[in-house]
Amino acid sequence: MGVGHGHGHAGGRHRWRLAVAFGLVASFFGVELAVGWWSGSLALLSDAGHMAADVVALGAALAATRIATMKDRTGRKTFGSYRAEVFASGLTVLLMLGAGAYVAFEGISRIGEAVHLESGAVMVVGVIGLLINVAALLLLKGGAGESINVKGAYLEVVADTVGSVGVIAAGAMVALTGSAWWDTGIAMAIALFVIVRAVMLGREVLTVLGQHAPAGMTPAEVEAALDGLDGVEEVHDLHLWTLTSGMNVATAHLVASPSADPAAVLTSAQAALRNRYGVEHATLQIESDATACNEVSW
Repeated sequence: MGVGHGHGHAGGRHRWRLAVAFGLVASFFGVELAVGWWSGSLALLSDAGHMAADVVALGAALAATRIATMKDRTGRKTFGSYRAEVFASGLTVLLMLGAGAYVAFEGISRIGEAVHLESGAVMVVGVIGLLINVAALLLLKGGAGESINVKGAYLEVVADTVGSVGVIAAGAMVALTGSAWWDTGIAMAIALFVIVRAVMLGREVLTVLGQHAPAGMTPAEVEAALDGLDGVEEVHDLHLWTLTSGMNVATAHLVASPSADPAAVLTSAQAALRNRYGVEHATLQIESDATACNEVSW
């Protein structure tokens, strides 16, 4: 990708979803935190912690979509700033892990302590939080399948939605049994759920940053497909990676047969990568033999 050579990207198309979800979640966070401290509910405080992470994660996702579309004024960012979205997803992972660890620590520290809980207030706030989270989920679901940035925000809200359900359940069980242990136990379960989801998203982020082959794309299969094209005798130095969601990139050297038209080989290879694997940006080098690459050290 040369300087100034831009592409449309999935995150930018769904920016409005992030903006609306950010407004919904941020407007409720303060209320939930205040009631959590007043009621003494760890489940409610854990949900407030998740919602705080939501606010930061959604804000970071919004900022990342903006940064990704900014024009490069330095002339040095030859791939643009699209990776900002991946870094925002990495921040979301750290926030989710932090929130889960905090709740787990608080739950353990409460063992053996007598806890008073205002279950009625907890349930009311839990229901309101659930409604807000469901609305945010419906907004973000439309972009979660296309953008890792939106997916990170979506998973954060999924975790918070589960937290809201847990808050309601904790309030109901405490009201029915009179035991505050339900609040602590449910909070611990929420923390475990959040940590597991964070690890799953973190693996996706590391796959992109590590420049691994995109999901669903096997390098050996791609190499065989290119090698099977008319006029191609050999394929080497094939590299496949993801710049950001919806932007897969490929580079390769193709050795053309002596009788083949290099332009025709290039056109057919580009079409194969685009149509079969969704790689719109492929840099392919057509060679008459592979000896020129034998001296390359990596």
